[in-house]
Amino acid sequence: MVIEIGPILQDFTIIMIAASIMAMVSYKLKQPMVIGYIIAGMIIGPFTPPFSLISNFDVLNLFAEIGVILLLFVVGMEFPIEKLRKIGKKALVIAFSEGLGTFAIGFLVCQAVNYSLADSLFLALAISVTSTVIVMRILDELGMIKDEASILILGVAVIEDIIIISMLAILQSVSSTGGLYGIELVTSIVTVLAFIGGALFIGSKTVPKFVNLIGKTNQHDVLVVAILGVAFGLSFLAFEIGISVATGAFFAGVLIAESKVHSVTRVLTSPLKDMFGAIFFVSIGALMDITKIPALILPALMLIVVSIGAKFLTVYLSSRSQGYDAQTSLKAAFGLSSSGGELALVVAKGGADVGTTSSFVLPMVGTMTIITTFITPYLIKLGWKLVDTKKSTDEMTEKK
Repeated sequence: MVIEIGPILQDFTIIMIAASIMAMVSYKLKQPMVIGYIIAGMIIGPFTPPFSLISNFDVLNLFAEIGVILLLFVVGMEFPIEKLRKIGKKALVIAFSEGLGTFAIGFLVCQAVNYSLADSLFLALAISVTSTVIVMRILDELGMIKDEASILILGVAVIEDIIIISMLAILQSVSSTGGLYGIELVTSIVTVLAFIGGALFIGSKTVPKFVNLIGKTNQHDVLVVAILGVAFGLSFLAFEIGISVATGAFFAGVLIAESKVHSVTRVLTSPLKDMFGAIFFVSIGALMDITKIPALILPALMLIVVSIGAKFLTVYLSSRSQGYDAQTSLKAAFGLSSSGGELALVVAKGGADVGTTSSFVLPMVGTMTIITTFITPYLIKLGWKLVDTKKSTDEMTEKK
């Protein structure tokens, strides 16, 4: 098979130009870049009339897959094993309560509106995601990043990301075997846990030493090649055993973060993350069938309400059960109640990749991501303001 480089270069050029234009528009409107990237993809995608600016659908998928690997690899680099060990038991309990509680409620709602089993599972997992990056940025802007609630939110979000990545791997593995019950389910869970356990146990004893050895050369180009080899190597291994490449990439990042030169590797990979992150979001937008979006607005809004309600309830109740006061629990509930972000889109694409979800799932999750990314800053700011106002009112009442 002869691959023509011309059309690929044309597609790549169009993607980057569209991404840069919409990124500038998003910046001017003071909106997160992800919204601009997704809309850019919708504009140039094959489903946009009157014609598509992208000529090769397979190349679009390839760009999105590479984007997933590099995006999740860099995300994993923010979670070194030592950092995970320091996360308290309370955050662990809250994260599992929120993640599994939202997943269960979302699944029941999707089943109630007669979505298929596979669609219900992947949609429920997608709405269980909280965008750690967006939430932390908002709290930083509010000057509340060192607040007790913010520290709790960060700990819960870290564990939640790992839960979502692990559950995605299980869902993809189960879907590829064709069985959601019995021995297939058990086998898939054992496979995923064995991969994660093996990656952390064996990888933590080998990968950091390898990276440290490369780092001693002070050759940044060699270091970049080496860590990308680890990222794509673990992603390929995950793919070969039938689980998500995102899982392999994420834990590759976790292992790289254990090295002594992790701060250097983070700086070196930042441009790659920015470039391929843009490619990923643009590709996702292009792969969305926008002709379905008008009919998906109401279902998307319904799932957003379900997600916010389920997250708020589970986080508040579990936080109170772990001994946090009402103010901290409410702030954590508001901070973690938004859904969406890059992981939600990774989940939606994961379902499409194994061919088990319907064509409406990806555009629905994309629509939800745009809406929730837009409303999250206002939701958190308003929520925290109400909590602080209530606290001040209560204190004044007590003084009287």
